Amino acid sequence: MTKSRVIRALARRWLPWLAVLTLATFATSAFSQNEFLDPEEAFRLESSRGAGDEVVLNWQIAEGYYLYRERIEAQRMPQATSASLQTPPGESKDDPNFGVMEVYHGQARAVLAPAGNGILRVTWQGCADAGLCYPPQTRDIDISRLSATSGTSPAPALDANSDVSIRHALDNHSLGWSLAVFLVLGLGLAFTPCVLPMLPIVSSLVVGARASPRRGLILSLAFVLPMAATYAAMGVAAALAGASLQASLQNPYMLGLLGTVFVTLAFAMFGFYNLQLPASLRDRLDRAGRRQQGGTLLSSAVMGIVSALLVGPCMTAPLAGTLLYIAESGDLVRGAAILFALGLGMGLPMLAVGALGPRLLPRPGLWMERVKAVFGFLLLGTAVLMLERILPPPVSLALWGGLAIAIASALAIWAWQARTSAAYLALLLSVSIPMMTWGLAMQLGAAAGQADPVRPLAFLVAGNVNTPGTPAETDGFITVDAPDAMAAALSSAQAAGKPVFLDFSAQWCVSCKKIEREVYPLPEVRAALSSFELIRMDLTRSTPDQLALLRQLQVPGPPSALFFGADGRERRAQRLTGEFDASALLRQQRLALEAP
Repeated sequence: MTKSRVIRALARRWLPWLAVLTLATFATSAFSQNEFLDPEEAFRLESSRGAGDEVVLNWQIAEGYYLYRERIEAQRMPQATSASLQTPPGESKDDPNFGVMEVYHGQARAVLAPAGNGILRVTWQGCADAGLCYPPQTRDIDISRLSATSGTSPAPALDANSDVSIRHALDNHSLGWSLAVFLVLGLGLAFTPCVLPMLPIVSSLVVGARASPRRGLILSLAFVLPMAATYAAMGVAAALAGASLQASLQNPYMLGLLGTVFVTLAFAMFGFYNLQLPASLRDRLDRAGRRQQGGTLLSSAVMGIVSALLVGPCMTAPLAGTLLYIAESGDLVRGAAILFALGLGMGLPMLAVGALGPRLLPRPGLWMERVKAVFGFLLLGTAVLMLERILPPPVSLALWGGLAIAIASALAIWAWQARTSAAYLALLLSVSIPMMTWGLAMQLGAAAGQADPVRPLAFLVAGNVNTPGTPAETDGFITVDAPDAMAAALSSAQAAGKPVFLDFSAQWCVSCKKIEREVYPLPEVRAALSSFELIRMDLTRSTPDQLALLRQLQVPGPPSALFFGADGRERRAQRLTGEFDASALLRQQRLALEAP
């Protein structure tokens, strides 16, 4: 059977079904279902005695439903006093009803310790994925009648937005323990959106050099080791300077320039042009490379340094906590070693790509052009990931939609050009059609002002319009840029008996603008902060007085947020450092109000 006949046969038999299935999938994600479970069936609560003096609450959550972590509360009756529940971290969800929240799927668990006696009134709230949100549910539990179980209390989780626990961990453990922990922590950071874009960079270096496994590992090491060393040097320099070196590079101009560079590299991978040095310089480097057995080692090292400074995370809590430790202890060697371990952990997946990637690839052939195109799309995705931090959310959604359409078109072209089995053609087309439909849906959602690539057609459901928040000219914050003015605002709030939420921001801080655009305008955040005096310290000019204030308060840089009680004392354990979401802010706000 000829290729054209195979394509026509597939089109007649499979494409209509694929199209119907894809459209049905998007339809079910956009429109709510007609029948929903009763709240008692959607969220089944079981209570029991745990190990020791504690009460264990377990919810069995039906498929297609989720429970809000922040909505799980308890009171001791009849006094109606708040009972503190221990709950594990949930999944972050951009909820259409409440914004960014932590939720549980499948099951949820809460522990009350000590259990005490009497009646425990438990309240919880959940929603259906299809769009229905239940009112809060309440149940009274007689603690004295609970039967004992073998359940145990979960260990307290490390708060990713808190630098205090990180700093205490460094103080109370040996260097070897700290290095191991930060190596694992770096490995976890490697799969976050701000570090993951480094993988296509390493892949491009290895594939572009057509390296053997040994050579691929060497190139990857040449990328990872300077990257890790840059983190160590950057941390020490930032601590000595009293400000964040990395944050100064996280500005819209730098991100826009870097995004343009990656778009340029992507089009080179597509074969539109060749990027190369002048012939004379290329010959010199080639001769030097043959002598050193590593013509691209220098370029790999440079890319590692640039990636650490520009593509890496901006002011994450682990980095901030380590900087505080270095500044307080003066142990620059220990601090540099810990930051090096953090960077090395972030580079472990890159070493795996360099060492194992070439071994898994078949012999040279047409597949290499396909792989180059794949890396080109990855580089385009990297550019969008960086640019979406400075672009309006609908524009970012339109860029993602355009990328999905481009990928779908490439897969369709490859299917037409393929000289292989019908199964391979069916595989390409079965990916291309849903990808094309998704891309068109994102374009339609962007035109309607949507921002969520997972639910681009949510605006088709009444009341589900998701207009992104934008910071208002007067968003409730008193903006100051001088330490004296900030101190006066704090004193005024203390005299009025009001707690204070102090936000450190700057015009050049991209993460700050993201928080101001996507977190502070949310209704639940506004409600939670309504009882606070809102003060914003603008660090745009980075004057000596401002830098001295940062050192005095032990704030590494923006974004950072501090809670002060009505007595004027900071609730240090509830400090937020680095980019945070609404769920983290609401959790720390609640704890700040409960703190003595």
